[in-house]
Amino acid sequence: MKFARDVFAVCATAALAVSTAHGETQTVKLGLAGPMTGPQAQYGKDFQSGVLLAIDDFNATKPVIDGKLTRFTLESADDQADPKTGMVVSQKLLDDGIKGMFGPFNSGVAIPASALFARAGIPQISLATAPAFTRQGYKTTFRMLTSDTQQGGAMGRYVVQVLKVARIAIIDDRTAYGQGLAEEFEKSARAAGGNVVAHEFTTDKSVDFKGVLTSVKSKNPDFIYYAGADAQSAPMVKQARELAVKAVFASGEMSKTEQFLKIAGKASDGVIVSLAGLPLEKMPGGSGYAERYKAKFGTSPTTYSPYSYDGAMAMMRSMQNANSSDPEKYLPDLKKVSMRGVTTNDFSYDENGDLKETIITVYKSVNGQWVPETVLGGK
Repeated sequence: MKFARDVFAVCATAALAVSTAHGETQTVKLGLAGPMTGPQAQYGKDFQSGVLLAIDDFNATKPVIDGKLTRFTLESADDQADPKTGMVVSQKLLDDGIKGMFGPFNSGVAIPASALFARAGIPQISLATAPAFTRQGYKTTFRMLTSDTQQGGAMGRYVVQVLKVARIAIIDDRTAYGQGLAEEFEKSARAAGGNVVAHEFTTDKSVDFKGVLTSVKSKNPDFIYYAGADAQSAPMVKQARELAVKAVFASGEMSKTEQFLKIAGKASDGVIVSLAGLPLEKMPGGSGYAERYKAKFGTSPTTYSPYSYDGAMAMMRSMQNANSSDPEKYLPDLKKVSMRGVTTNDFSYDENGDLKETIITVYKSVNGQWVPETVLGGK
């Protein structure tokens, strides 16, 4: 666990000795909610895996908090990517005495649930990317990933200024994530001088996209941007090819999965996606993280787990810095956290709870593999 020891603060030997001598050990329970079943289960489990590995690594440092040897545990809940279910499981986690919350994963679930955590004073760090998540006036909401404002804005400029696209069509799934990403992309593309010829809608439950694609095709776009998840974007790409839609197809980070490549098949070639941060192999702590992840789970890490790892480490380190797991006492330390993580050399927040770093990587599907194309943004 050399990486964890080097990167994150380790309690002083004397403090550990005192704690051990007195035999005092405490357990601090953290909560997590995400889609563990259904079409988005791969996201929820990936999200959970990063947090579990972070807890293992942090527990291995034998942290002392408030004079007691401390062990962190995780209680996870399946919110099925459903806002109503998310409220139920979030309240249960609060009732079970969690000291910090990871998730819910989806913006449409995290935003309503954030009111519960704000009232309880429990810090909530989520992978939710919708701008509204951190714009509600709550002091308890934080991100693990860039917002749609950051990502959609970067991609809108890239498409117009770098790819030199003449005619742009947009489709979104009307979820908080999809709508927010699409709106920020469109705003940025228009500001850069782009010509948006259509903005159509579908749902995150749809399977037949021929109607919306036929409508888009009639506008003769050179480029189609879809804001939604791979459960819709993959079959949408296949159906677009069947309809001879010649436009370049692009999507947000929830399409950058192996599942997308399998479903879309040869139709995936040439598709581009954007994802916050650097490719895993270029992340500051990427190689060590990949080794530890594979040792624990028997497989390589995928899209979201490095970000959830850093978010979990930020919370636990804040407790250690504050010498307390009391949310009211460690929240100020979380707000000012600045640490070297897996994903970045400076994991830190702005005044809204958004990450200060806004690096975006653009990937292209080439022969059934996601290949990095370019890196956008920075501090």
